[in-house]
Amino acid sequence: MNKKSETQIQRVIAAYGDLLYRSAYVLLANPDDIQDVLQEVFLKYMDKAPAFQNEDHEKAWLIRVTVNLCKDFLRFNRRHAYVSLEQLDAPCEIREDHGIMKEVLSLPSKYKTVLLLYYIEGYRLKEISRILGISESAVKKRLQRGKEALKQKLTE
Repeated sequence: MNKKSETQIQRVIAAYGDLLYRSAYVLLANPDDIQDVLQEVFLKYMDKAPAFQNEDHEKAWLIRVTVNLCKDFLRFNRRHAYVSLEQLDAPCEIREDHGIMKEVLSLPSKYKTVLLLYYIEGYRLKEISRILGISESAVKKRLQRGKEALKQKLTE
């Protein structure tokens, strides 16, 4: 079996750790849960030892696994209490961004995931489509609906 070496794992964590943390944060908003999910992501990476075509393929695989594991985690823990946003230390460096982030986090996961990938991570629609495994038109529609929902929340 083609297991990943320790140096490969360290390289992936150094290169994509922050990106994966931010992606998981948008869906989970709980640092403890995020650590659990990211641990699973890296265990899958080590265990599956997929062969990637290039770094973009590797990055997309890691994001997809992170998003899928976050969704699985949320489904499994639906009945358990979560840490409220007020209890979290400021998740944003700029105080004004905290309010916006709070509203983004309150959006349904399908919208906040697309908003994060497009606006924060800078992915194009085609790339988001490939990462999430949905059509490009679905990405556009989720982006549009996410922006509309965020705008409505911010004007209230």
